[in-house]
Amino acid sequence: MSKIDSHRGIVVGVDGSPGSHAAVRWAARDAELRNVPLTLAHVLPAAAGTRLVSSVTPGRTRSRIDAGEQLLDEALKIAEKSCERGPTQVYREMPSGTTVSTLTKLSEDAHLVVAGCRGVGSLRGRHLGSVSSGLIHNARCPVAVIHDDVPMAADSERAPVLVGIDGSPESEVAIAIAFDAASRRKVDLVAVHAWKAPGVLDPIVSLPGPGWPELRTHEDKIVAERLAGWGEQYPDVVVRRMIARNDAAPELVGTSKSAQLVVVGSRGSGGFAGMLFGSVSAAVVLLSHVPVIVARKTVAKRR
Repeated sequence: MSKIDSHRGIVVGVDGSPGSHAAVRWAARDAELRNVPLTLAHVLPAAAGTRLVSSVTPGRTRSRIDAGEQLLDEALKIAEKSCERGPTQVYREMPSGTTVSTLTKLSEDAHLVVAGCRGVGSLRGRHLGSVSSGLIHNARCPVAVIHDDVPMAADSERAPVLVGIDGSPESEVAIAIAFDAASRRKVDLVAVHAWKAPGVLDPIVSLPGPGWPELRTHEDKIVAERLAGWGEQYPDVVVRRMIARNDAAPELVGTSKSAQLVVVGSRGSGGFAGMLFGSVSAAVVLLSHVPVIVARKTVAKRR
């Protein structure tokens, strides 16, 4: 029988930026929680890199490789300081190519790819970089985006995991990741379902209108169906349901203030019905107050 080959464990991009440092810290802790390897990956320009530096060319290529080794050394120190025990194993890789395509290739052998995203002092001023965006669209496994401008609260380790739920079967991917994350962190899971039904709620006065009970019952049923069976698999996870009549993005972003992690879907692999990345998921990834995992389906190599 073939099995998924995810020997790289958690892959995190390393480039020496503050966003990369934040990503390495988070990735190291996540690898420790999952008891899987951590892979520190620094991508060199095409034709300049090697997997472990088995051969070099003179001049600029040598200096780039030396600089890359220094960045990986620094990342390793950050990872070691971020954990109590440390990941089970740490790999260092310096492949060559374009950053997005190279990390996408590495994601074929990973449980998760982690990318840093640099902030500029305010949530509204953030910009989702080309690497984060490219991985969210192309990675062969889930992608975590970590902002460097979000300080972790003192009690963040006790904060819940947040997951967005809709009525699509594909949202099972996001739910599976969220339950696993909550279980490993020993925290509650908050399942958020946001919906809007024009005409049911007066736009000026926030009071239930005609048809509200029936619609509320329908939305409750959607959430119950999506969560069915997961409680048996994760009896240790306390689930709190949050059903709100609101646009999904602001509901998730607002609720993220009291969470430690948000899990959303991406096009074709969960999230909110009819959503293309660039709407709900993009807004949550960009504006969330905590790290976000975009729940892409794992399409790993088999052996």
